[in-house]
Amino acid sequence: MSNTAAETTEVVVIGGGQAGIAMSEHLSDRGVAHIVLEKDRVAEAWRSRRWDSLVANGPAWHDRFPTQEFAHTDPDGFATKEEVADYFETLVEAKGLPVRTGVSATSVTENEGSRGFRVTTDAGVIDADYVVAATGPFQTPRIPDIIPAEAGLTQIHSNSYKHPEQLDDGGVLVVGAGSSGVQIAAEIQRSGRPVHLAVGPHDRPPRAYRNRDFCWWLGVLGKWDLVTPPAGAEHVTIAVSGAQGGHTVDFRDLADSGITLLGRANAYSEGKLLIGADLQKNIARGDENYLSLLREADEYIERNGLDLPAEPEAHILGPDPACVSDPIRELDLAAAGIRTVIWATGFGVDYSWLDVDGVLDERGYPVQKRGVSPVPGMYFLGLPWLSRRGSSFIWGVWHDAKYLADQIGIQRMYRDYAPVDAPLAAAAVS
Repeated sequence: MSNTAAETTEVVVIGGGQAGIAMSEHLSDRGVAHIVLEKDRVAEAWRSRRWDSLVANGPAWHDRFPTQEFAHTDPDGFATKEEVADYFETLVEAKGLPVRTGVSATSVTENEGSRGFRVTTDAGVIDADYVVAATGPFQTPRIPDIIPAEAGLTQIHSNSYKHPEQLDDGGVLVVGAGSSGVQIAAEIQRSGRPVHLAVGPHDRPPRAYRNRDFCWWLGVLGKWDLVTPPAGAEHVTIAVSGAQGGHTVDFRDLADSGITLLGRANAYSEGKLLIGADLQKNIARGDENYLSLLREADEYIERNGLDLPAEPEAHILGPDPACVSDPIRELDLAAAGIRTVIWATGFGVDYSWLDVDGVLDERGYPVQKRGVSPVPGMYFLGLPWLSRRGSSFIWGVWHDAKYLADQIGIQRMYRDYAPVDAPLAAAAVS
């Protein structure tokens, strides 16, 4: 390590995605000196860790910061991943936010004998009074240890999937039926490949209902502001899509298109995937989630006297397809022609660089309340359910960042306080 003196600033924000940029905007508005460290480019995850055809799952009027609109996207349309990345780059440039790209934080430690933290990077050392970990929830792809490598299949995580042409010839098994899984499965099926889709528990909102997008409905019904997930639904995914102009995800439609639906992938033995008996239950629970939102929307419209067009056909669900009513419990992958498995099974966090006692639990997950850790000056931002249901969404992380900026402001006030007579008292002692 060089003996060069450490750089100093008030706040170091680690991560230059939507969370870090939101934090930087609020700190800049308050005149707080800070540095944002981003190991790649601004909003790199949107550019290179998504599939080529990805679009945002919420309309552009909603999936943005309140302070900036999308420049070239219809407000009711769904921004492409490139448009989202450009949106954040434009904001950084327009506001002159102090984002340093290509710089990785390798460790964060508490300073001994003085306040604050030492942030060691691959470009030098920075001392700061406050640190905000804004690396978000999508850090380490999770692939369940189910199908062994010696099975001879190509296995990739959804963050490595780009387009159908990259895949081996033959059928594809997609595991996971949240937004990523259903969109990837549908795209691959349209390319002409046979597709199996393993479906776990999920929420299934309507894309739109009675001339309003589901994002609007979750807002007026207070569902974005739920502070804790329903019991048992802490990790339930949302099956919704902005692809092809946006549409409601209905697993019956996916089955009608030729996709074979399966229950959860539980185990693998002698070339066969052993499948749970939960498919029909998962579909039924997703349907009830969908229908309950329609009922709440109808009640809201009636209660508030809104003139929105009725949509009775939205309440009508078709019969279960054969693959749901008579589910497959054991799938011979070779006989089914499956050559590739795509795991749309989410991500874990990686705070291995954070060497501060008391801020991570035994799982390596942040100990925090609304992003405030038990160690003064250490904060977290961008995690699901940080303060509410919307915390990991673009607009939600902006509001969480505002709260943390306020908390930093409060701590700065205490830090800078000195009694009026402090200089006189000091002089008397000397």
